[in-house]
Amino acid sequence: MKMKAHDIDVNALAAMRADGIVHTVLDIREQVEVETCSIADSRWLPMQSIPQHIEVLSRGSPLIVLCHHGVRSAMVTEFLRNNGFENAWNLAGGIEAWSRLIEPDMPRY
Repeated sequence: MKMKAHDIDVNALAAMRADGIVHTVLDIREQVEVETCSIADSRWLPMQSIPQHIEVLSRGSPLIVLCHHGVRSAMVTEFLRNNGFENAWNLAGGIEAWSRLIEPDMPRY
């Protein structure tokens, strides 16, 4: 998988979580996707609701945006960065990569 400028890979996120580094995982998938599987302690805001809720998002610590494969989250990461969120990062490979490499017992779809 080719990493882009504002991507973080699942291993880096897992290390951040293991080290207790303050961050927010922002899950932008649809409700049915989140009901299938999710990363513990993530914050859910569906993609289309991000513009209306931008003021509630943290700017002070890493904001890791996640979707199924990393395409929608890349778009949201770009939107957030264009709106001053220098702390926004796209989770490359999305929850699919997380479930394959970090939590292999997690349900997949």
